[in-house]
Amino acid sequence: MNQHYRDARKIDPNRGDTLADGSPNNQDRIEIGPTQLAFGEWQNAGLSLPDLSAMREYRWKRLTQHIVDRGYGGLLMFDPLNIRYATDSTNMQLWNTHNPFRAVLLCADGYMVIWDYKNSPFLSKFNPLVREQRSGADFFYFGRGDKMDVAADKFSNEVRILLKDHASGNTRLAVDKIMQHGLHALEGQGFEIFDGEEVTEKSRSVKGVDEILAMRCASHACETSVSAMESFARENVPLGRTSENDVWAVLHAENIRRGGEWIETRLLTSGQRTNPWFQECGPRITQNNEIISFDTDLIGSYGICIDISRSWWIGDNKPRADMIYAMQHAHEHIMTNMDMLKPGVMIPDLIAKAHALDDKFQAQKYGCLMHGVGLCDEWPMVAPPDKAVADAFDYPLEAGMVLCVEAAVGEVGGDFTIKLEDQVLITEDGYENLTKYPFDATLMG
Repeated sequence: MNQHYRDARKIDPNRGDTLADGSPNNQDRIEIGPTQLAFGEWQNAGLSLPDLSAMREYRWKRLTQHIVDRGYGGLLMFDPLNIRYATDSTNMQLWNTHNPFRAVLLCADGYMVIWDYKNSPFLSKFNPLVREQRSGADFFYFGRGDKMDVAADKFSNEVRILLKDHASGNTRLAVDKIMQHGLHALEGQGFEIFDGEEVTEKSRSVKGVDEILAMRCASHACETSVSAMESFARENVPLGRTSENDVWAVLHAENIRRGGEWIETRLLTSGQRTNPWFQECGPRITQNNEIISFDTDLIGSYGICIDISRSWWIGDNKPRADMIYAMQHAHEHIMTNMDMLKPGVMIPDLIAKAHALDDKFQAQKYGCLMHGVGLCDEWPMVAPPDKAVADAFDYPLEAGMVLCVEAAVGEVGGDFTIKLEDQVLITEDGYENLTKYPFDATLMG
């Protein structure tokens, strides 16, 4: 069969100029996104895809409104995930976290400028909401040496001129994360600096319609990847030569195959290494008739975080009675706490009325009952009663928020920990559990 060039250059030859999410159907496009594998799985699952242009506009409008509501002239962002939220563009995200070279200024009138790596200004040009591409927001020592202050002064002057033109010279500027030379330079320009992280976290906390569609797709891709990891573990662990890293690598690979981006942690352990929780996966050879526990912390399709946890019994014997009890107790914990979720509920009330784990599990309980999630773990955080700080999170839940509901159940000195976590959408009249992945039937008894 003849293959035409016009089809060979398309991601999906069966479609026209755009894919179902509105992104370019072009093999050579700059914009990253899901793969044909993911699109096919989502279609088979009957999922609706997001309209990416509408999602970007929602985020841009929401950020701009938060700026205006606080009387700021603009919001200056260096955090790579805040930049992703504002522009939906990426550039060496993990490298950028410790070598901050990107910045975005969103002015009170909605005018948005990105400073990017000097050789890659084209990476955000697919998004018309980004009105200018510049370079020069890198003032870290590796790149600038003893002249960091010179680069910071030049950058801060550009910010001043932009806000003069697009915010009537308003010098109230919110900034999320910035190197100290940059902060000093902005102050030298006469700016009054405010907490930009508060602006971005509040903006990101309520998801729009298309963000929820993107999250449903990302969740399906994540759970499909987790299923592949579970199949690998159940087939190979009993053979006695499969490491924790071997199992964890399957999730990484399957995530990337579907257009996912990275995994934030290494939280998969087996047997004794599950207790205490928060050990990272390593070379230990997983054994038959043991528990494997993990937390995905996965940045998946569309840059959406899917943060779920499961514990599996791998083996031909039955788990001990104390393991089954811990699993059932952990399940009761997250389901009871989930049932409190609805719009208008105050976070302090969630804390006060939360399900309490048995005394023997208290010392090693998880650090929070719930936390927000979107492009990563996000605001708000719902602490257990003994860890809550008065007035730190005195806010109501809102429809469109997404919370991860957590449990870690293991005794001090024990030889296992059960880790469970589901991702839950706050709806207009209650909640919807977005997580469909089953709980291990053997451990559930």
